[in-house]
Amino acid sequence: METARVLVAADKFKGSLTAVQVAERVTAGLRRIAPEVPVETLPVADGGDGTVAAAVAAGFERREARVTGPLGDPVTAAYALRDTTAVVEMAEASGLQHLPEGVFAPLTATTYGSGELLLAALEAGARTIVFGVGGSATTDGGAGMLAALGARFLDADGKPVGPGGGGLADLASADLSGLDPRLTGVDLILASDVDNPLTGPKGAPEVYGRQKGATEEDIAVLDAALAHYASVLGPDHARLPGAGAAGGIGYGALVALGARFRPGIEVMLDVLGFAPALARATLVITGEGSLDEQTLHGKAPAGVAAAARAAGIEVVAVCGRLALPPEALGRAGIRRAYALTELEPDPAVCMAEAGPLLERAAENIARDFLR
Repeated sequence: METARVLVAADKFKGSLTAVQVAERVTAGLRRIAPEVPVETLPVADGGDGTVAAAVAAGFERREARVTGPLGDPVTAAYALRDTTAVVEMAEASGLQHLPEGVFAPLTATTYGSGELLLAALEAGARTIVFGVGGSATTDGGAGMLAALGARFLDADGKPVGPGGGGLADLASADLSGLDPRLTGVDLILASDVDNPLTGPKGAPEVYGRQKGATEEDIAVLDAALAHYASVLGPDHARLPGAGAAGGIGYGALVALGARFRPGIEVMLDVLGFAPALARATLVITGEGSLDEQTLHGKAPAGVAAAARAAGIEVVAVCGRLALPPEALGRAGIRRAYALTELEPDPAVCMAEAGPLLERAAENIARDFLR
C-alpha cells in the first residue's frame, strides 16, 4: 500500500481562523491520530482578503506601505513580494475592513490607495503583479486607482471629479497619458472569483452595492455613473468577465492597465506552488468557513478539488457549516466534508471554538482516511 502523505490546502474560516491557523489546527488533529503520516501545509486564497497572507505563508516577503484608505484617511496596507513577482490585495488598501463599524460611503469611497499599493510594488521592482480583487468598500470603477497611477479625470470646468463612483457622473474627459510608464513593462494579472460585467442587472452596483451600504437610489446613481465613465474610457471592456469585480476596479485594470483576467484560485495555486506540493500528496484536505453554492463558483476549495481530481488524488474538506448535498460535493471532486456544526450545533459556539473543533474534525479525517 502507498505511504500516506497529506497536503492541507484550505482557505480561511472567515471571522474565526486565518488560512494559516486552519492549516495548523488540521495538522495538530491529524498528528494526534496518525503521528507517522507526513503533513505538508499550503494555505490558499482566491484573490480576496487573505491573499497576501497566503503568499507570505508560501515564502513571499511581506511588505507594507502607507496608502489612502477608502474614506481618504491614511491606512497601512501589506503586499507580498518574491523576486520580481508581487501579490497585491486591493482589500488591504480599499477594503471594507477599513470602514468604521456601521459606516459606509457607497458614493464616495475611493480605490486611490489600491493604485498607491500597485505603485509600491512597482517601486520594489515587481514585473509580474497578481492583483487580487475582492472585499472592496468601493464602487468607483477603479477611477481612484488610475488617478493614483497618473490618470486625470476632469469635469466640464477642467477640475478633477470628486472621489468615488458618485463623482464619475460629472466626468467630461479622461486623460490616461500620465499613467506611470513602468506599467507597460508589467504583466498585471487580475485575480478574482467574480466574472460580473461593470454595469446592468449583473453589474457591480446591482449585485454588490448593498453590502457596501448602497440604497436602491444609490445603486441607480452608481450604475448610471459607471455606464457614463465606461462611455468615456471604452464601453467594450465594461462587458468583459471581471470588469465588475471589486466595485468595477476590474474594469479600470482591464481598460487602462492592460490587465488580463484569470480566476483567482487558479492564479494563486500557480503562484503558491500548488502543483509540486500536490505531486507529493496522497490525500488533500481543503475547505473554508462555509461550503455552499458560492463555493462551487470559483472559490478556493473548488479550485483545489478540481486540480487534485485532475491528478487523481482524493480530496476531503473541512468547513464551519455545510450547505451542499453529497452529490454536489462529489461533482466538485470532494469525497466528503467534515463540518464543525456536526460537532457543535450552536453556530456562535462554532465560531468561538473553531480551532479546537477543527482539531477534532481532523482527528475524524485521520481515523477515516489514514487508519
